[in-house]
Amino acid sequence: QLQLVESGGGLVQPGGTLRLSCTTSGFTSDAYAIGWFRQAPGKEREGISCVNRRSGTTNYVDSAKGRFTISKDNAKNTVYLQMTSLNPEDTAVYHCAAVEWLGAACSPRPGFYHYWGQGTQVTVSS
Repeated sequence: QLQLVESGGGLVQPGGTLRLSCTTSGFTSDAYAIGWFRQAPGKEREGISCVNRRSGTTNYVDSAKGRFTISKDNAKNTVYLQMTSLNPEDTAVYHCAAVEWLGAACSPRPGFYHYWGQGTQVTVSS
């Protein structure tokens, strides 16, 4: 079965950097997209970025541009989210998600995705 496992979360000081990882298993082809999302307490889940596994095309929501970078290592079946200049408003549970997709692009919209990981907590605090 399809599985996604996030790692790399933790406690970081304001201004700091973290790299999250999303490792997938169970896919029978390389035609899928991976997205990163977050959900803060009391708030709706919001999209951050996505990458198309086959084409490498990426997409970001406007608020993520400049601070967050998505990348992938196909050999490791892993997608990364590099986060810089973190601030307390970035505190949330970060999830990755996947959708089997034959297109070349991807969408950072949560409703686009079918399979979700359990999430990893990111806390930005001094």
